[in-house]
Amino acid sequence: MTTYAIGDLQGCHAEFVELLERIDFDPRRDRLWLAGDLVNRGPASLACLREVRALGEAAVTVLGNHDLHLLAVARGGGRLNRKDTLTAILDAPDREALLDWLQSRPLLVRQAFDGQGDTVMTHAGLLPRWTQDEAAEYAAEVEARLGSERSGTFFERMYGNVPACWEASLDGIERLRAIVNVLTRMRFIDAEGCLDFSAKEGLDSAPPGFAPWFRYPRADDVRLVFGHWAALEGHTEGAQVRAEALDTGCVWGGTLTALNLSTGERIDVPSHKRR
Repeated sequence: MTTYAIGDLQGCHAEFVELLERIDFDPRRDRLWLAGDLVNRGPASLACLREVRALGEAAVTVLGNHDLHLLAVARGGGRLNRKDTLTAILDAPDREALLDWLQSRPLLVRQAFDGQGDTVMTHAGLLPRWTQDEAAEYAAEVEARLGSERSGTFFERMYGNVPACWEASLDGIERLRAIVNVLTRMRFIDAEGCLDFSAKEGLDSAPPGFAPWFRYPRADDVRLVFGHWAALEGHTEGAQVRAEALDTGCVWGGTLTALNLSTGERIDVPSHKRR
């Protein structure tokens, strides 16, 4: 059995199918880890949701910020943005089954792979001060709320840049929002682990006093697999941890990338869209 991690689909269904053919993926034998953001911006978000859901236990996906945005629009009173491409999902006859499935996805997965040690995948990365166990516990807090009768209220209040700094003493919606922001929106942080939400481009766009989260050391040697940051183009220059960036900007005309989690080999296919 081979497990491949794949970066943000964001509605790039044709490229997803092509990549699965390229790696000779067989759901009876192999497994997929998907780094979140299955939907939005691209042309075929509905097809991506259906394709991944149909793979059943052969595919594990974590929630990304665009996935949560879809759920907030559908179930929490959120509004569609001008560039969103989610209408086909919202109008689909199997809408509720797809949304139920998406809402039950985790925010973090982890497993040990031969030759690679412990691997953790989230959409955006992992705060350097969080241990693996702490991160898993924090993710589970949000997952529990998503699976509760109070999920609608959570979606209504999920958005926001405050608090930007994690404190273990946080509680209520502020605690859940801070966890979501770390796991699905983080790019640049300062030495205290506070997030910046304004800079979204490459490494040279870091605000003063901030650096990419993967340039801060950790106490362990976990491998961190993430998507979210297309401007990195798959590179983590200057990383102080083992970090694998998988969002290579398929929706923007880049590539769609798969990482063999046992060998470290990368395989990609070009976007069907011009840059």
